[in-house]
Amino acid sequence: MPGTIVVGGQWGDEAKGKICSYLAMRDDPAISVRAGLGPGAGHTVVHEGRTLRMRQLPSAVINPRTRLLLGAGVLIRPEVLLREIDELQVQDRVGIDHRASVIEPEHVEAEARDAFLTDRVRSTGSGHGPALAARAMRTGRRAEDVPELAPYLVDVAAQANTALDEGRHVLVEGTNGYGLSVLFGSYPYTVGKDSTASTAAADAGLGPLAIDEVVLAFRTYPIRVGAGPLPTEIPQSRAEELGIVEFGTVTGRRRRVGTFDLDEARESVRVNRPSRIALTFLDYIDPACRGMTGGTLPEAAAEFVAWVEEGLQRPVDLIGTGPDTKDLIDRTEGSPVSRTAGTSVASLLPAGGEAR
Repeated sequence: MPGTIVVGGQWGDEAKGKICSYLAMRDDPAISVRAGLGPGAGHTVVHEGRTLRMRQLPSAVINPRTRLLLGAGVLIRPEVLLREIDELQVQDRVGIDHRASVIEPEHVEAEARDAFLTDRVRSTGSGHGPALAARAMRTGRRAEDVPELAPYLVDVAAQANTALDEGRHVLVEGTNGYGLSVLFGSYPYTVGKDSTASTAAADAGLGPLAIDEVVLAFRTYPIRVGAGPLPTEIPQSRAEELGIVEFGTVTGRRRRVGTFDLDEARESVRVNRPSRIALTFLDYIDPACRGMTGGTLPEAAAEFVAWVEEGLQRPVDLIGTGPDTKDLIDRTEGSPVSRTAGTSVASLLPAGGEAR
């Protein structure tokens, strides 16, 4: 069975949680490992009428057979994680790598006092930067130093690699998006660490050859929550006309909206080298496709998918058509999507928008 990584190709909020929860039900992984930064970004899963918002646990929580692990590269905020575990009643399924670094109250306070991070970068204020700095200076605590986390401490790298060696499926869920990577994103308007597929693998303790699939998620209208460039940004009034009014899971801030940026997407493909592409929020392009799980897409939606495929020179395999886990067309599972000609790309863009 494969090792699969899911990461975001834009500025976060690409519905990675939706994709991971779908794969968790489709592939029934033995283990799901949360990678990435930590509790500053949330993943939302809508499943069977219930909306779950996680800041620490993997989105595979909806599969009761999947073990939920947090890798050594993840930052842990104990009170947030323990609250999630209790709310979701998954005590017997959770494991935390004993080497994971801890976000302390003083880290949150230090970030709140940093005018550059709070006013210019518009950080989420979760304490990531100071916690990462403490780890780099070897002065921070690790999960093994927090008594409340003791019941959950494991060696995630050992468990994930053993599962793969035994032929069981491991799903790694990344955080943030390519454009927010401190290495490759719009620095300094980024998060505090890299957010590519290779770093997600390292966070989980997996070597490159342990990974068989990389799923790179894009959304039809990319968004940003914090400050920084969004080259194809559209006015909020236009976003409202399109029905795109969203707020950050953690910060509650109104999300900025742009049109699909092919240049940025190509760069993300080049660095992440995905084996599969997921495209979400297709119902923003054409509400008529909302909730579809197969069949022939409406004309505008089909034309947009074809335009993305042509621009990226690779097929789109997973197509999100609504908020629920099941609102997805899976072309890897034999759900054909016809490509209806006749709609120009220009007609799919907001007034004044530009396809890049």
